[in-house]
Amino acid sequence: MPRRRADGSVARIEVLDHFSLRSRIAILAALVAALVVVLVSVAAFITVRLNIFQSLDANLLQRAQAAAQSELADPALLARIPTEVLGAGDIRLALLLADGRASSAERQVSAPPMDQQELAVAVGLEPSSVRTAELDGVQYRVVAVGAGRGQALVIAQKLGPTQQLLTTLGVALPVVGAIGVVLAALAGTAVARAGLRPVDRLTAAAERVAVTGDLRPIPVDGSDELARLTRSFNEMLGALAASQDQQRRLVADAGHELRTPLTSMRTNLELLASASRPGAPALPDSDRAEILDDVQAQVAELSTLVGDLVELAREDAPQRVHEPVELTDVVMRALERARRRAGDVEFVPELVPWALMGDSTALERAVLNLLDNAAKWSPPQGRVRVRMRQLDDWSMVLEVADSGPGIAEADMPHVFDRFYRADTSRTMPGSGLGLAIVRQVAVRHGGAVWADRAPEGGALLVMRLPGRRPAEYDRH
Repeated sequence: MPRRRADGSVARIEVLDHFSLRSRIAILAALVAALVVVLVSVAAFITVRLNIFQSLDANLLQRAQAAAQSELADPALLARIPTEVLGAGDIRLALLLADGRASSAERQVSAPPMDQQELAVAVGLEPSSVRTAELDGVQYRVVAVGAGRGQALVIAQKLGPTQQLLTTLGVALPVVGAIGVVLAALAGTAVARAGLRPVDRLTAAAERVAVTGDLRPIPVDGSDELARLTRSFNEMLGALAASQDQQRRLVADAGHELRTPLTSMRTNLELLASASRPGAPALPDSDRAEILDDVQAQVAELSTLVGDLVELAREDAPQRVHEPVELTDVVMRALERARRRAGDVEFVPELVPWALMGDSTALERAVLNLLDNAAKWSPPQGRVRVRMRQLDDWSMVLEVADSGPGIAEADMPHVFDRFYRADTSRTMPGSGLGLAIVRQVAVRHGGAVWADRAPEGGALLVMRLPGRRPAEYDRH
């Protein structure tokens, strides 16, 4: 049964698990080279052997046919003519008759090997024959051609030189192949070392981040897949650095915002505790009530601040809710809550049907923060205009405009930043996180936010959201 690795994958070749990736590439290159060498060597050996035997057979047949057409076909002359006449001294020659009798040259120690194939040529059943035969432990290449009616000329040549050449070739090919395999392994190691150098840098960078937390990017060379991987790793490091910086700023800003109400609460509580000690001057009831009201307000401010901090901290932690949301209903619910908290401020809505996929709770919180901000900056008995306006088939904007003093040009780019508060709002209640939550919700839903100056003279806060107009309204 195959063994499973720690990551759940199956190790197909368990032996390779003990080698590094660089060694695996070298081994793979050597194995591929060995396979190619074996195939090429076998093909080369077979091709050369076939060509050698074809050339030998063609030469023997040519000489045999030439001899058959000469006077050698006469048995009386065959005994007196040496084989050197045919251009070689290592051949055996004989004239085979149809009745099986054979005549050979006198100078030959013995006749060539002869069998049924040569007899078939002598009888006239075959025009010629070629085969390999053995005689007295020596291999011969034997050819037979017709030499007139009822006889065949048989020539046999020793295969010793040919076999020696093939043996030399059979030894040389594996030796050259082995050298090629070694060179392929060395080349594979060099290529692996050069190709995996970016991976080594990535590994060192990951280890450096794990040990030191250093998020410096890695130098990138080239435009191949490893370079793309390095760029992606650098982007991840950049995102991680930005996240860490954002967390540090959030903690620092939260600490700064929490310090003021906590200091004020501690002062008031210490004052109440001092007045409660025996022999201490008694606090007037009006002062005590004022201090208690101040503590209560500070507790409410702390609760709001902590709630906003928790909401911002949920930016990446929770699973985003994707459900059909009727944005018009969300705005109406937020308007009801805002009216109960805004006193004499009037909200004037101008809504259109709009639906999207998202988180209705988060969207209601964002809209309520826009409405609360507009009510905070509106004068007594002021008006807040709430308008939904469709931009195209797939997007709309929610505009919230107040009649307050408006936003200074220098503050407009920062009104949605965390804990940002304009100089004119330092003395007003709030944590500086409400509009940051608005931007977070809008971005989470694929939208955007921005600030401008309203025609009424106050601030205009705009939230753009994707979606569509419900189909039932399109039919009317």
